[in-house]
This record gives sequence, C-alpha cells and structure tokens, in this order.
Amino acid sequence: MSDNACAPIVLSVTRHRGLRRIFVQTVTIIRGEKMPHSNSATNFVKPVSSAFLFATMTFFTGYAPVAGAQDSMPDEITVTARKRTETLQDVPATVTVFTENDIERSNITRAGDIALLTPGVSLVDAAEVGDTQVNIRGMNGARDAENSYALVIDGVTYTNPAALNREYSNLQQIEVLKGPQGAIYGRNASAGAFIITTQVPEDELRGQLKASGGEDTTYSLVGDIAGPITDSIRGSVMGEYFTSDGYYKNDFLNKDDITDNRENWALTGRLIFDIGSNSELDTKLRYGEVDASSITFNSIFHIPFFAEQGFGDAFYEDVNDHPFNFYNNVVHTNDQEATEFSAKWTTDFDSMTLTAWGLYSSIENQLGADGTSAAFGFFNADQPCIDTVTAISSQFPPFDPANPQPVNPPQYIGATPNFPDSVLGAYTPTACDGTQYQKRDQDDISFELRLASNNDSALQWMGGLYFLDIDREVAVNTGIDRLNAGAGYFGGSPIQKPFTNNPRNPTEQLIWDQFDTQVASVFGQLAYDFTDTFTMDLALRYDREERKAKSKVPIGAVTQYIDTCLDGGVGGDPINPGLCANPGVPLPEREKTFKPLYNGDFDSNDPSIPLQGLCDPATDGCVESGRSRVGIKDDYDKETSSAFELGFKSNFADNAFRVEGAAYYNQVDDMQFFEFIVGPFGLLRVVENIDEVEIFGIEGSVTWDAAEWLDLYVGANWNDTEIKKNTARPDTVGNDSPYTPDYTANLGAYLSFPVGDNLSFFTNLDVSAIGKTWFHVVQDQTRPIGFELVLGAPIAPGEYSVARRDAYALANLRLGFENEYWTAALWVTNLTDEEYLEENIPAPEFGGSFAHPGTLRRIGADFTWRF
Repeated sequence: MSDNACAPIVLSVTRHRGLRRIFVQTVTIIRGEKMPHSNSATNFVKPVSSAFLFATMTFFTGYAPVAGAQDSMPDEITVTARKRTETLQDVPATVTVFTENDIERSNITRAGDIALLTPGVSLVDAAEVGDTQVNIRGMNGARDAENSYALVIDGVTYTNPAALNREYSNLQQIEVLKGPQGAIYGRNASAGAFIITTQVPEDELRGQLKASGGEDTTYSLVGDIAGPITDSIRGSVMGEYFTSDGYYKNDFLNKDDITDNRENWALTGRLIFDIGSNSELDTKLRYGEVDASSITFNSIFHIPFFAEQGFGDAFYEDVNDHPFNFYNNVVHTNDQEATEFSAKWTTDFDSMTLTAWGLYSSIENQLGADGTSAAFGFFNADQPCIDTVTAISSQFPPFDPANPQPVNPPQYIGATPNFPDSVLGAYTPTACDGTQYQKRDQDDISFELRLASNNDSALQWMGGLYFLDIDREVAVNTGIDRLNAGAGYFGGSPIQKPFTNNPRNPTEQLIWDQFDTQVASVFGQLAYDFTDTFTMDLALRYDREERKAKSKVPIGAVTQYIDTCLDGGVGGDPINPGLCANPGVPLPEREKTFKPLYNGDFDSNDPSIPLQGLCDPATDGCVESGRSRVGIKDDYDKETSSAFELGFKSNFADNAFRVEGAAYYNQVDDMQFFEFIVGPFGLLRVVENIDEVEIFGIEGSVTWDAAEWLDLYVGANWNDTEIKKNTARPDTVGNDSPYTPDYTANLGAYLSFPVGDNLSFFTNLDVSAIGKTWFHVVQDQTRPIGFELVLGAPIAPGEYSVARRDAYALANLRLGFENEYWTAALWVTNLTDEEYLEENIPAPEFGGSFAHPGTLRRIGADFTWRF
C-alpha cells in the first residue's frame, strides 16, 4: 500500500462557453512501499502524514465565437473528478471523459478499451486477469506491487489491484483524470484516477438485454432491469456472461481453447433507499467468477553469436518478427472469485452535503502454468524431464524438415535435455520446464465519512475521515512437473496450492506471505472565491498506517534440484532462500517504524544471495569486464514524484468545438520497477528502485460536433523519458523509462443519419496508435547470458536492441441500425489484422525475452433490446 504526500499549487485561467481557460499546477507525491513478497516476515507500524496545498486563479477573457456555430448548444459535460460536481471546462486538470453515448458507440466493456481510447494512457493485460500494468504519462505500476492510480466506482474507492480489470456493463460515464491526484484521493494516486459511474435506477421501469457473438467461439450476454420497488426504494439487477476460446491454439495438445481462453460471469444487485426528503442510501452487491488461461508467452532468443556461427537466425530474433506458436505440455489455468458489497449514505442539507460509504471487497486470484526452468536446466536430471525429451525426440527427430518438432526455433529436442544435445527455452512440451503457481488473495474493508459545502457560496470546504483494513495473501512457487505420469506427462495442470509435497507436483521453491494493513486518515480542504476571477484552495491530509507481514513458508521443506543457498550442493536446501541462514528456524518477524513522509519496504529476495553471472555495483571493473552490474537490496524505497503541468481548455460554437492541451514535467525519485532475475539459486521476483527518472510530455485533443449527424475526435500524447540514475543497474543511465510508449494517439469518427421513420443508420470508427516501447531498463545493450551457467565459462552475450516493441495502430469499426427500442450492429476489432506485441519481458540472464502476442482480428455482431 502506498501513502501520498503532496504539496501542489494549482493556478488556472478560465473561460466558459466560448472562452479560454489556462491552468498551471505543480504537485509533489510520495508513493510509499507496496507490500511485495518477502523472504522474511515483516511487522511494522508506520505513521505517515501528507499535506496538500492548492491555489486556483480564474480569469475571464473575451468571447471567441466560431463562424458557423450551431444554433443549439450540445449538452455540457459534468464530472466528479474532484469529488464535487462541476463542468469539465472548470476542472484545472486534464480529464478524458466518455459519456454514455461514447461508451455505447465504441463498445467499451473492459479497462483495455478505456486505455486504447485515452491519450497518455496505455495498458498491458498479459499474464492473468488480475495483473494489469497501467501507465499514465510515464508513471507505471509495478508487478507484485500496488496501483499507481485511484479507482473509484460509483463514489467508492477500490484498493485491490485486481479490481480494475473486469467486465463493465450498465455504464453511465467514465472519467480518466491524468496527473498526480493524492490531494483528492490520498493513497495510490501518483499517476491519476479512473472514476467510473454506472446507471442509477430511477422511478420508471427500464431495462435492456444485449447479446453478442463473434469468431473464436466468442459470445456474451448482458441484461439488466431497474426501476421502483416501493415509493421509497429503487433497485436494479444485472447479469453478465462472456466466453471465448481465444485467438491462439496449443498445437502440441491440439486444443484451440486452452491458450488464451476466458469465461467469466457476474451478478450485481443494487438497492437505493430514499430516506426522508434529503437522504439516500445506495447499496450494491456483486459476485463474479473468472475461469481463464494464463501466461500466454513464447521464448525469444537474442544471442547474435550463435546466429553468426550458422546455428540459425532465430538465435538472434527481433521480438516484433516472432511467429507465435504454443507447444506447452501443461494446461494453463487462471481462476478468480470476487465478492463486493458497498453502501453509500448521502444527506443534503441547505448548505452542505454529508457522504459516508463503506466497502467490503474480496478478490481471490490464482494461476497455474508451465514454467521457465528448462531454459536453465534446473530439472534436467529429473526422470520425467528425461522421459519427455526421449519421447518427443523419438517421434520428432531433430532437424527433420518433413516432421518438424513441436518447439519454436532455434529450440530443438535431442537425445538428452542437456545443452548442446537440446536447446530449450521456456514453456516447452517437455517436463523440464517444471510448473509455476501464483496466488493473490485480498480482502478489504474501508470506510469514508465526508462533509462538504455546496458550490453556491464564496467559501467552499470539505473535511473527512478514512479507514482501510487489508488482509492480503501472496504466494509464488516453482514446482517439479511429474503430472499425469501414466499419460506420458502431457496435458495436466499444476496443483492449485502454494505448497505441496504431492509427488506429482512437489514444490521446489516458494515465497508465501500474509500481509495485514490498517490505514486511518484525516483530511480537509478550504477554498475561497476572493473575486469572480480568483480562488484559493488549501488542503491538508494526515495518514497513519500500520502493517504486519508473516511468512507462511513451511519449515523443513527442502529442494531436490535447485541450489537456493549457493553452497555448491544440488538439493537439500530450504525452498525459500531466506531460510538458508538458519535452516529449520522460522523466519523472524521484522519490525520497522517509518517516520512521517518516509516509506520503505522489504523485497522478495535476500541480499546475502550472490547473483552468479552478475556482479555487485560496488565492484571495480564490473562493467569494464563485461559483467552486468545488478544491485538488489532486501528492501526498496518510497517513490517520490514532483510534477509541473501547464495546460489550456477552450470551447467554441456553443460548446460544439472543444480544444485542450497540456505540457507537463515530472521528476520521479526511486521509481518502482519489477523484473525477474534467474541464477542457480532459482528465480527471484524483484521490486527495485530506479533512483531518478525524468518525464516530459505534451498532450492535446480536439472534439468537434461537426453536425447533427457527424462527431469527430482526435487526441495525442508524446513522452520523452530518461533514466538519470540507477543504482540497481548503473549502466542503464540514459535509457527510457520502462513500459512508457513514445506516444499514444487516437482518432475517432461517428456518423448517424435517418433512413426511415424512427430508424437510423450509424457507423463508428476508432483508431488507436501506440508508439515504440521498452519494457526493461536494459535496452539497446548487451548482457552475459544464462548459458554460462550450463557451460561453466563465459560466452558471447545477449544483445537487447531487438527487444523493443515496435509502434502499432489498431482500428475498431462498428456499424448498424437503431431506433428507440433496439440496436443491431456488426463489429470488427483490429480491423487491419495488425500483428503486435501485448508485452515483452526481457530476461537478460536468460539471453532473450518472454513475449506475449496481441489480439488478432475478430468479426462479430450484437443486438440490444431496450424497454
């Protein structure tokens, strides 16, 4: 969890309806530690205070009409991004808004749809449904950590990182607020905020049913009904179902519904109680399940030496040119259960409003998949590994063009799993990969009480209390693949437990932690309109956070093949490296007291573990000798960002033509970044700090309601980022910030005209472009590779200039007919069938990358009936 301390100043010059508004804001945010996995139990109590200061200046300039203005003014968009209802034009920040019409036209149903249509926002949805990496203007959340954004649904703040990536239905409006928002939302809002509003049941009965079908056995059904129950109670019920076999096939198991398939359903009930003439209680209950696949990755090699020696061009492959094929022998799984209940009380007085809400959220998420161990030879001596290699090489002899092996080149399977008899990456059809299992369960209970003045006087104020309790369990294991031995080890799934000594899938390495967190906050804000053109705001927030962590790794469990303690012996070591110092002794609870405005955390590795193939950053000659500098600590520090933004907003022609733009600068200290590090000790999942990153960007958009039958939109964002200092990997200074596209751009057009009585034809085209993206701090550079661990001697390094994702563009088209009661439409996603990467994770110690392909073209149709 993170704490945000801000000292922002916001200056704005404003105009309304044809007038121009300019705003300036500076914000400092402290984003604290995020409770990752740890090798040692942690118990800490942390008081944190956060102070925020705002000043807003508003000046009106002359009216600026546009020739040919429409006679009727389009509806002015209102937002709640600053926890008060105001027009979009009056918000001194950059906000992208999707109205109910926008959502219907563009068929927005998931977080990825929102990101594709929002300049300055990108999203990676690769490993599992609970793992989405959201980047807003260069600020990215780290895996095994928490969000860098706030998520607010119907006025209630959700903390769980898995809450954003879900199916969204019955939507009324979406607001994407960009830039640091800690002053408004407190914790976890260093990059921005998503404010999502669903439709409220009214006093008239209404409902709709939408059915959709498309290629890849893709079907969905969404229905809701809402209206009055009694004179004082309104309610709604919504159900949703989605299923798809996915875009890709497992060619080894000959199944087209186990590689990137997904099935999910959810039920939501809502009751709103009118209590008296000025009070309302809004309650919601939601339950949903997901049954999907996970880890849809291929191994790609970046070793030019082997390619130059004639061993095949695939040894040095650009990730953007890789042909994706899936041959893993393990069936990947991803299961999620979500239960959420919220209640929000609102009372309107003559001059103020009292709001109180509470939320219970429980999301249990786990995955099982093929592992990566074949790339490092951990299980080469295990009999199932040997047996599967023998079986496959007998059926598919190496280098037989008439009978190609079920592996992606340059991999091949020979007489034994050892190099050079075989060259194996990750996710192969052999049992040499082992398995992986991940568990992320989180229960939240949170409350907020807020009293705020109405916006009809010179003095405006707000004050409140906030409380959050988090119970989180995280486990990551590596298992030995002895699944379904009687069936030739092919087609099984990992055992769904953090630890098991079951001989079919024994745990070989494990991180398993229990975290408990409590947060209490007090916040307040004052604003005064000195004149019609000048307003000043002052806000203050104080947070106190207490945390505990307990390791659940069983004492006495040992490895069979991995040398976790690096003591020279294979097997017999504790399954968690943190236990090596005192085998058989439980990991001690560690305590830390953090000073106000200071945060830190324990990481998922033990600093006493030497990283073979690497060297300590303090070692003289480290870089000169060709060895990589990697400095990993047992804890990582708070992330601090200082942001400056200058922007403008203008609307013309009675709000029919709207223009906005902004330039921003952000200096981020101790940016949190996640990477995999592999050695003979096994696999480390590490959250580390990049000491200093600078981000500069510009953003702009134009929206034009050109005619009653035509709406146009264009928007773009450009980022220039640079790593200024990086103690963990000093020779990456000067590289780009990871997961940040060079640019994002959007273009949209909506056309609608009548074709008969009460019948209209419509078409909507959305085009999104995403610029070149690095996914690691190691970029156009070389690194020693993991084959050194097998050969026992240095060889030519891996070269990573080919690991950057190329720019790409996606076009989605929807067209059809509609009237007041129904809509029938045809749709195409990825209209041009663009081949692109969803994510590429360089693994420098492997000598390559793990890459996830993007979506392919899909054609379908939908029908909606409204009553």
